Amino acid sequence: MKAMRDYILWIDPIPRAGWQNMAIDTALLECAQAGERWIRLYGWEPHCLSFGRHEPAARRYDAARVEALGLATVRRPTGGRAVWHARELTYAVAAPGECLGALDEAYRDIHLVLRDALCALGVEAALAPAQRAAGVDAGACFASPAGGEVTVGGRKVVGSAQLRDRGALLQHGSLLLEDDQATVTSVTRGEPPLDASAPLARLLGRAVPRERAADAVAAAAARRWGPPAARVETPGAVLARAERHGPWFRSPGWTWAGRAA
Repeated sequence: MKAMRDYILWIDPIPRAGWQNMAIDTALLECAQAGERWIRLYGWEPHCLSFGRHEPAARRYDAARVEALGLATVRRPTGGRAVWHARELTYAVAAPGECLGALDEAYRDIHLVLRDALCALGVEAALAPAQRAAGVDAGACFASPAGGEVTVGGRKVVGSAQLRDRGALLQHGSLLLEDDQATVTSVTRGEPPLDASAPLARLLGRAVPRERAADAVAAAAARRWGPPAARVETPGAVLARAERHGPWFRSPGWTWAGRAA
């Protein structure tokens, strides 16, 4: 799609804490509000449990159990439901809203890139048929695929969420490489959610390094949207902007809130 031309590609070499990843993605959304286009591919260290922006985390998940297990937590700026971020590749696309069209159009276009990347890695990936999205109180993100999400054999390989704000969009999500979502199940109150996740290693019978998966996504984006205008490793201006958001994403009050402020 020509409207995503001149994007900046950032394959982040440093796995980062959850609060910093979300602060950076928020900073990229602000860059998109100024007309920039970004694709960021990254990892998490330490591994982290994230909640959707409007998810009732304190009611749905056992905070004492989370603490006893020593799990890092963060609340995303985007919607959706809980995700366990471990051995995965996370992507973020930030761009002016008109670049990729309406919410559903952008969701599909980005997922076509991810589908093509997964096919290049050796699995028969497809987009899930249209269906009504589950509510934020329906359990984990990977409990069931939403319409247009990337699946293999009906099981979910990528979970995504999108935010529109001030004329720009941020969509980010997890491409599962080795870990499923059993951790979400272990800290859920009441009846545990289904886990319809399908890590790539389980599908292929071998591990795929995060770097290789990132290269596959970058190549698929170049085929669909053209080559990047620039490729960066440590964009100082974005990291400086993200520092302003760090305290918010580190705040337990924000992380465990029932709804966004």
